[in-house]
Amino acid sequence: MLFLMRYRGRFAPSPTGSLHFGSLVAAVASYADALHHQGNWLVRMEDVDEGRTVKGSADDILHTLEALGFEWDEPVIFQSQQKARYADVLAWLAEQGLTYACSCSRREIAAHATSGIEGPVYPGTCRHARIEDPTGKAIRLRTDAEEICFEDRIQGRHCQILSRDVGDFVVRRADGYTAYQLAVVVDDADQHINRVVRGADLLVSTPRQIYEQKRLGLPHPTYAHVPLARDEQGRKLSKQDRAHPVSAAAPLPGLLSAWHFLRQAPPPSDLDNPREFWKWAANNWSIANII
Repeated sequence: MLFLMRYRGRFAPSPTGSLHFGSLVAAVASYADALHHQGNWLVRMEDVDEGRTVKGSADDILHTLEALGFEWDEPVIFQSQQKARYADVLAWLAEQGLTYACSCSRREIAAHATSGIEGPVYPGTCRHARIEDPTGKAIRLRTDAEEICFEDRIQGRHCQILSRDVGDFVVRRADGYTAYQLAVVVDDADQHINRVVRGADLLVSTPRQIYEQKRLGLPHPTYAHVPLARDEQGRKLSKQDRAHPVSAAAPLPGLLSAWHFLRQAPPPSDLDNPREFWKWAANNWSIANII
């Protein structure tokens, strides 16, 4: 089931440092796609893992986005402020018998697991353990042998069988924080996001999120995963890569670099500022050029 409504997209950075070029590529792609479809575009701070949040980085990211001409249509949502909502969803999943507590350590899992798409496949050790007190334990979502498939607008068709490729996966961590995989599903549904444009590093996570949407009775957005920006050694750029920050003082060069990385048509040479760039980009964006 898809959202049958006006285009609603989003950019969801983690406030663990300044905006870097890899994140800018995802932001440019998602914003240009929303503008091209005359849709709404939102910004959400994915700070569900508060232990990794760097003080001041959320404001720094928002300031940089503003300097680069990005405009969001609704107030910025912070995941750290949605804890009660996540707790309600986790309680509902538990009531349906869809989750269970897990006391396994990473070492114990690795000792008995097969290799999957992102490391060890959880072998189901605690699935029937009947742990009464979940305090200090991870909470896992039960998976099955259903094949989960989706058609990515850039990467094409992708399928996974979660019980084989991932295993029962964590939806609440042992430290009490809601896992990203659940938080992003709840947030997208609550914000009525129907188009997700993001980095290709999250491509393998999408079947898990679709599986959760099915279990929760939520609509499925369409997905587009843009290629990752990498350094000279082929490593994904991240906030820890201080050599590729985005400058708010020189916004147009950064936008043009991201636009070029996304294989878009060259813009006119007389563009003087981000506002002019986005006005032109809205009419000339083509996601087909990335493929």
